[in-house]
Amino acid sequence: MSRIDTSSGQGIRNGKQYLEGLRDDREVWIHGEKVADVTSHPGLSRGAHTLASFMDKQFDAELQETITYEEDGKRYATSYMIPKSREDIEKRGAAFYEWATWSNGMFGRTPDYKNASMMSFAAAAAFLGEDKPEYADNMRNYYEYIRNNDKVLTHTLINPTYNFAMAKEGKSSEEVALRVVKETDAGIVVNGARLLATLGPHSDEIEVFPSTLLKASEENIPFAFAFAIPVATQGLRLLCRDSYDHEKSHFDAPLASRFEEMDAVVLFNNVLVPWERVFMYRDPLLCNRAFAETNAVIHMMHQVVCGKLAKAEFIVGLLCKMAQATGKDKDMTVRGQIAEAMWIAETVRAFRFSGESQAHEDKYGNFVPLRRPLDTSRNVFPKMYPKLIETIHLLGSSSLMATPTEADLSNDLADDVGKYFQTVNLDSKDRIALFRLAHDVAVSGFGNRQVLYERFFFGPQNIMASIYYDLYNRDDMMARVDELLNRT
Repeated sequence: MSRIDTSSGQGIRNGKQYLEGLRDDREVWIHGEKVADVTSHPGLSRGAHTLASFMDKQFDAELQETITYEEDGKRYATSYMIPKSREDIEKRGAAFYEWATWSNGMFGRTPDYKNASMMSFAAAAAFLGEDKPEYADNMRNYYEYIRNNDKVLTHTLINPTYNFAMAKEGKSSEEVALRVVKETDAGIVVNGARLLATLGPHSDEIEVFPSTLLKASEENIPFAFAFAIPVATQGLRLLCRDSYDHEKSHFDAPLASRFEEMDAVVLFNNVLVPWERVFMYRDPLLCNRAFAETNAVIHMMHQVVCGKLAKAEFIVGLLCKMAQATGKDKDMTVRGQIAEAMWIAETVRAFRFSGESQAHEDKYGNFVPLRRPLDTSRNVFPKMYPKLIETIHLLGSSSLMATPTEADLSNDLADDVGKYFQTVNLDSKDRIALFRLAHDVAVSGFGNRQVLYERFFFGPQNIMASIYYDLYNRDDMMARVDELLNRT
């Protein structure tokens, strides 16, 4: 079996290097057309360049100690650091939060999310070795490869639903689901489709893992696998949704013009996956256990809670600015509405603090945040976020629609716009800019995609709640009830 070259690479990359890496043979389709270059395509380019600007920040002297770490003379992204202490967990949290503030949580799938996942699997690679020792070696080698080359990853976990009843039983459909169709000396050949690769066109590599429970049966063996391959692999195609970047100015679309992280369905047309890139295969139960038993899900939740905190804080700031613009911030009812948003931000902050401060050593000798507060956050925030957006609707009202464009500030109506769109605390230009931002958060296609994204980030809420119930330590609490009932 050949091995991935782990010796090359410089550690962190800058934005120019990242963009150059996207100019390859990847097959991306959007709006009915094949994309020649994702770094220059009108609906995709600005998202790529935004991420490139984030990569550049890794070389900022003031940020470098937070968002990178040094080892063997190279600098790596902090999200790749295997934590060996509570202080390491806190350093990782500080890096996650810093990355999130650059987009205020609106560019949710920054590279640190998948870095956290792959770090976890590599740090607990012995788990993968339960199947075959070479799979553990594959994961360690792959981690070194992506860490040394600062690769940007996407992932795809969900098979398209062909038959809901079948999917609910933990079975996959050969009609649409990604499956192994052949084994060769070089690797496995896979065919089918997967949902939903966020940041897919802007990624270097794609991680393909199972996420739904696979029934341990002979019929599910072709669907039980985990691997990672370059996005530019022959036979792999990305079919994108509509772009929310409509080439408007940053004034007219302050979020969509910067933070469009494209989602894509991934189509595999007899794609060869080399054996050295396979991490699990032919063991449905091992696949089911992978995220929990390697603690990958906890490290991913850690990145997520830091991002949600940045997002909630930003919306609190937006609501306060909206209220201040017209003097509504003196109204007790409005202050109460915004206070509820503040409670949400502080709740998420407490979840993060609780998880980090109670970090502990796992069975692999690595440190991991306490799961329960992070798990609580990932169950609660999908319900909280729509409430934050509703508050923007209620506070913004018609002002969310009374939003002329940047061009109206310099045309024949400019004097009227300057007169009629001012408020007691803002001139017309600043008021329009503020409420165009609020519109992009809460009304636009970009904003509504954010709501959908938050609702289903980790999966359907009923499934997540059921898993939470199963993991919760109920026995001690029920014992207290029994003790009271049996007290003499």
